[in-house]
Amino acid sequence: MPIQSKAVGLPLSRVEGPLKVTGGARYAAESYEPGMLFGVVVPATIAAGHIASIDVSAAERFAGVVKIFTHENRPSTAYRDSKWKDQVALPGHPFRPLEGERILFDGQPVALVVAESFEAARDAATLVRVHYLPEEPHTDLMRQLHTSYVPPVPRAKEMMPPPPRGNTQAAFDAAAIRISADYRMDGEHHNPMELFATTVLLGDDGTLTIHDKTQGSQNSQDYVCNVFGLATETVVVRNAYVGGAFGQALRPKYQLFFAVMASLDLKRSMKVEMSRREMFYLTWRPSSFQTVSLAADREGHLQAIRHHAVHATSRYEDYQENVANWSGLAYRCDNVELSYEIVKLDVATPGDMRAPGAATGITALEAAMDELAYEAGIDPLELRLRNFVHRDQNQDKDLTSKALHACYREGAARFGWAGRSQEPGSMQDGDDLVGWGMATGIWEASMSPAEATVQYCANGTVVVSAAASDIGTGTYTILGQIAAECFDRQIGDVTVRLGDSTLPKTGVEGGSWTAASSGSAVQAAAKAVIATLLKHAGKLHNSPLARASADEVEVAEGRLVLEANHQVGVAISEIMATAGLSSIEESAEVGPDKALARKFAAYTHSAIFVEVKVDSELGVIRVTRVVSAVAAGRILNPKTARSQILGGIVMGLGMALHEEGMIDHRTGRIVNHNLAEYHIPAHADVDNLEVIFVEEDDDKASPIGVKGLGEIGIVGVAAAISNAIFHATGKRVRSFPITMDKILESETRQ
Repeated sequence: MPIQSKAVGLPLSRVEGPLKVTGGARYAAESYEPGMLFGVVVPATIAAGHIASIDVSAAERFAGVVKIFTHENRPSTAYRDSKWKDQVALPGHPFRPLEGERILFDGQPVALVVAESFEAARDAATLVRVHYLPEEPHTDLMRQLHTSYVPPVPRAKEMMPPPPRGNTQAAFDAAAIRISADYRMDGEHHNPMELFATTVLLGDDGTLTIHDKTQGSQNSQDYVCNVFGLATETVVVRNAYVGGAFGQALRPKYQLFFAVMASLDLKRSMKVEMSRREMFYLTWRPSSFQTVSLAADREGHLQAIRHHAVHATSRYEDYQENVANWSGLAYRCDNVELSYEIVKLDVATPGDMRAPGAATGITALEAAMDELAYEAGIDPLELRLRNFVHRDQNQDKDLTSKALHACYREGAARFGWAGRSQEPGSMQDGDDLVGWGMATGIWEASMSPAEATVQYCANGTVVVSAAASDIGTGTYTILGQIAAECFDRQIGDVTVRLGDSTLPKTGVEGGSWTAASSGSAVQAAAKAVIATLLKHAGKLHNSPLARASADEVEVAEGRLVLEANHQVGVAISEIMATAGLSSIEESAEVGPDKALARKFAAYTHSAIFVEVKVDSELGVIRVTRVVSAVAAGRILNPKTARSQILGGIVMGLGMALHEEGMIDHRTGRIVNHNLAEYHIPAHADVDNLEVIFVEEDDDKASPIGVKGLGEIGIVGVAAAISNAIFHATGKRVRSFPITMDKILESETRQ
């Protein structure tokens, strides 16, 4: 907008920040009322088999215990699978807690102990005795690769690989330079700071007010109503504050089911909160195995790409990600063959974890591109520049915008890439081998249907309402900034209401689409308010705006004015006073532009440059510098945007060097289900991180010119670190995470 914004584009601190740092922000487990009950889950201790018997007698005698629910006495619920499917459900049979005696995965809930206090429920849960008939578990992806299959029912059409183009095999065979490599990644677990919890407050009239850790209050509301046969108007779900999620809270979790089930059955308010251990039994980024084959001519121009990806799913659902498709659109190549399969294991259904599919698939692609660069004797950045593409060849569409060239240029300059020597092991700092690596990042820039309501009050204050969730990414702040910009106000004049199922409808918070979707809805609702103001202004005697149209006016300094001439206008206070209005409220709904989508594809891009130092004797790896240059359209708030990218980089560092869910495949059990043994980056692991936002104008990706930032920060980071490690050591480790033992083993094999 032509007005000099008082909000959008400024690095403002998050408006809810003071509440969070002072403990004023209440999370799902922090609602309470006298007389409420508490539930603790008893997890299974086998990964496959059946319950032969379950003895709850000792637990029932424990002081304070009210009731123990098992598969033998669970209240009746919806029968059809369709009633259990949430907004982002998968093909298959949704998990139904306490459905029967069958055990499908380690940690599956087998009982819920309800007591007058949490302590009583916790202690009584240890007295529940379960006798199992265990079966041999199959939890090792590599041993089960021979059982892989193409998902018969796609989760989404765009997740399935496009048809092959060209003649990949012939081009590969004829190419001067060829590489083919396998990449393996162990499963990762989300581990947001806030544990999953649900508090159900039962009203005197039977209504349920549910405080749930979720990325979609309306998704949880729909799930509860469908499963328990409740009327929508009797259930309100709130998630005003969410302490991180990374995709783990997209789908309703079993603590929501248990809390509602027990509350309805016992006619009492109810709270169920998971332990950190239980968090490992929920969704996870699946273990994967990929083969990437690349061929190029002697100048490094790609002649053929083949990418085959396989990852784990559960016995009961076909979890799917877009893993291989990125290899068909990242670089120019006319001969491409992409394939994708999944393998059923005795594990819980995996789930979307920050940049699902892309974080996995692009890691393999970008590591393979680095291998090709060395095979061709070409600088890794130069190889990518030689294969730059301006279209999405998978869909044969133009791009809404692509400032990746600028990312390469600005990122390389800031990092000092020109000073890099090509030869592996040629750069040292004392006893440390120094390595510089880089990679490209890509994520889809999408929108989902979203509604918002904007209320403009006579005193100049603004209220924005939407059911959208803020999982710590700054949604409260950026929506306030957009409204403030529309009405030429300070952000302090705007109140944003989020995280309540009674508010205007939005989808789940995921896919990096919230800013583009809900932000566009807020702008549209604000424009509707301005149109209403204009209608009333036109009725004023001798109104200077009588012949103006809505797209010709804007708000500036408390006046409704012509965009082309701010001298022509009327004070908003006069307009509203004459109309007898204390406020004006309008709603708007936005969604993807289908006409544009038929012609254009939209992506966010990045270039990541990494420096590592590897101890030449011990193999200890340190990431000492990262520069991430990102092209994401209009940046609403550089401060919150930078924080999102920094978080993604740190998660990428974990993916590269630390995170792995360790399963004892003899028992199928997760052995490191805690933050002491499941390693994530700590302060000592994170050094100098720098984020650059390159300029990018995009009037097609979303009405407000925004592309999502939640996912792009992690994409390509693990590959860049891997490539830097090779540059430092000359050892190519294709198994993630890359730990010091793998570095030393690689040296031993040479």
